Amino acid sequence: MTTTVEAVIDKGGAIQLLEYVPVTGPRRPLVIILDEAPATLPNEPALLSEAALAADWNRPEEDAAWSYLQPEK
Repeated sequence: MTTTVEAVIDKGGAIQLLEYVPVTGPRRPLVIILDEAPATLPNEPALLSEAALAADWNRPEEDAAWSYLQPEK
């Protein structure tokens, strides 16, 4: 499996992945350090679209379409 994910390196040199990477055991990563600062908000596009998507998702038609995934009450 070859997977590319974005990460941030802090001043102390610690690497933080910006998304979850499922692995079944120890793996050997390769790290490429880009000569640019990280985005101030890595999830900014998702945060900016949240209100617009909520207007579409929070409708009775959507609730009915996905009701089969809800546990019985």
